[in-house]
Amino acid sequence: HGLGLDLRAAQAQAAVEPELSAFCFDPALEVVRALLENPRTGLVQARLIAAHHRTAAGLELLGARGAFANDAGVRRALLQNPLLPAGLYRRLWAPRRLLEQFLVATSREAPEQVRAMARDLMRTSFNQRVGEERAEFILATEGRCLASLVGLTLDSHATAILCRRTYTSTLLVQNLARWSAAPPALIAHLRRQDLVKRNPVLRQMLERHPNAT
Repeated sequence: HGLGLDLRAAQAQAAVEPELSAFCFDPALEVVRALLENPRTGLVQARLIAAHHRTAAGLELLGARGAFANDAGVRRALLQNPLLPAGLYRRLWAPRRLLEQFLVATSREAPEQVRAMARDLMRTSFNQRVGEERAEFILATEGRCLASLVGLTLDSHATAILCRRTYTSTLLVQNLARWSAAPPALIAHLRRQDLVKRNPVLRQMLERHPNAT
């Protein structure tokens, strides 16, 4: 701590353990840049930087290194860092499946800023994915994801897939019934399910849906 910035950066660029890992806690961007230029820096140090560094630019430098950005431990640490840049999050998680994005959006370990980024990306991704993945996403989460998808719609392919299923989950039917964008064909299909016929609460929810015919 007593050393000047230039000297810390110079030492970080050539450091060996245990000083190498100690420099990962340095708050300066210049020191992180020097660490990433050190050939001895590996996944242990990358995970420490991801967890403890507090500048967006430094985290961007880390994320630009593919070998580090693709490591599960680095990604997990980044998700817990409140300074994770939105651009880096989108770059790392946009290619991932909707279910993986949902798990970040609902994670208790991630700060609210990160969960908000995850929800925004999930909404954008939902509009871009094929019908199979949309339907699979809704079924895998038992409709819990729909609370974050208000204002979005289902394409005809996803609707057709959902209309071919037999429903036995009360929670899934409840969540679909609360989703104002549920298509008329899906609402009609749900009303024909034995589960709904036996449950007056579900039946009433579906009857009151804006797309009920």
